[in-house]
Amino acid sequence: MTTMPILAVEWWLTAGLAAAACALGILAVLGYLRVRDAGVRERAKKQAQEAITAAQAEADRLTRQAQIDAKAEVIKLREQFEKDTEETRKELRNEERRLAKREDLIDQKTESVAGKERTVEVAERSIAEKERALAAKDRQIGEVIEQQKAELIRVARMSEEEARNVLLERVTKEVEIDAGQLTERIINDAKESAEEQAREIITTAIQRYAAEHTADSTVSTVDIPSDDMKGRVIGREGRNIRAFEKATGVDVIVDDTPGVVVVSAFDPVRREVARRSLEKLIQDGRIHPARIEEVVAETEKEVNRKIAEMGKKACVETNVRSLHGKLQQLLGRLHFRTSYGQNVLRHSVEVGFLSQLIAEDLGLDGELARRAGLLHDIGKAADHEVEGGHPQIGADLLKRYGEDPVVVDAAMGHHGDGENHGMYTAIVSAADAISASRPGARRETLDRYIKRLEKLEEIATSFEGVKQAYAIQAGREVRVIVDASSVDDRLAMKAARDIAKKIEEEMTYPGEIKVTLIRETRCVEYAR
Repeated sequence: MTTMPILAVEWWLTAGLAAAACALGILAVLGYLRVRDAGVRERAKKQAQEAITAAQAEADRLTRQAQIDAKAEVIKLREQFEKDTEETRKELRNEERRLAKREDLIDQKTESVAGKERTVEVAERSIAEKERALAAKDRQIGEVIEQQKAELIRVARMSEEEARNVLLERVTKEVEIDAGQLTERIINDAKESAEEQAREIITTAIQRYAAEHTADSTVSTVDIPSDDMKGRVIGREGRNIRAFEKATGVDVIVDDTPGVVVVSAFDPVRREVARRSLEKLIQDGRIHPARIEEVVAETEKEVNRKIAEMGKKACVETNVRSLHGKLQQLLGRLHFRTSYGQNVLRHSVEVGFLSQLIAEDLGLDGELARRAGLLHDIGKAADHEVEGGHPQIGADLLKRYGEDPVVVDAAMGHHGDGENHGMYTAIVSAADAISASRPGARRETLDRYIKRLEKLEEIATSFEGVKQAYAIQAGREVRVIVDASSVDDRLAMKAARDIAKKIEEEMTYPGEIKVTLIRETRCVEYAR
């Protein structure tokens, strides 16, 4: 029983000691924390004081730097201001000098104007005095003239009218003398220019002689070995002939004429391509659409090469240089064109040489005349493609490719179309007529020519109000004369259009036909 209280007491003592130890530990910890916080605060105060001191020093430094910068800026601004002020002073001094000079000039001008005004006043006074003196002299002269007239009439015993007539007669004689001198001077001038006038007279005479002929062959014939070949040309249900016409652009006429197939087209190159192609097909014997297209393509290349070759050959032969490639090609196309059986290319070369000879005889430029003669019919190479007559087509082509205006004018007027053509045009016109009319040059088809003219006149006279009709220029133009009392201006335009339309419907011809309708009113009266 005694052990338990002792143990209890020991336990309580142990617990008390432990509690005391814990309390002392806590107090020790609290003391340590208080001491540590005091040290931290002391160090913080010290650091804050150091930071405040450093900030104060930096602020003092920045203040001093700002003051230094401000002083420097003030000094800089003051220097700039003094500089600007000095420049302004210089400008003001210069302006003052200019103003002083201007004032001096104004003073001088003012003095000069004042002097001129004084001079003008003196001159005006002098003029006024002279006018008064002249007026007095005029009166005196008038009085003297009247006295002389009276004295002249008294001495000559002539009236004023008689004296006037005598004076006019004397003046007339003087004028006649002057007119004679003027006439003599004009004659001398005419003698000096006689050579030029003689050239014009000669060329005019040549042009009046020049004739006009045009005709075209529009068909070619191809020989075939037998009539059986005609059936092969036509093909089953006409497929071969249709393919051939489509590929070549020509009309193929297969009729009862033995041994011949006719190829018809206005385009001479197409006609030549078709003729050569058909000859090749007949020789080969293989005639079907595919073979036709192949042969036609090959033949076109051959003909184009031939065209280029003939154009270059004509230029070399006539020594015509610097001719545009397109014009050379058109010249080559003329090789396949004929007029009354005459090859147009050979005709053009011949006209070129004839033009040169005539021009040189007249003292003109033979080379230019030869060039104009060679190219005068160039329009015939395209008249099946372009509307209009070959002179106008040729002139347009030559102008487009930069030819000389003399050459263009020769192509336009070599058939007498238009007015005011030059001497070279007259020369080419004469050479054209000479080439066409020389023996053996052309084959005349008089019957066809006459029928064409008659048909044109017949169509024109079939209209109401037409009095007369004349086909001229080898059927390229028809001139219609109408009755002015039955056809007014409005109906005249309609009549010309109707005649042209009927010619298109009823006739076949190359190029175009010009319809010129003439309506004239004549008023005649007699004075008895």
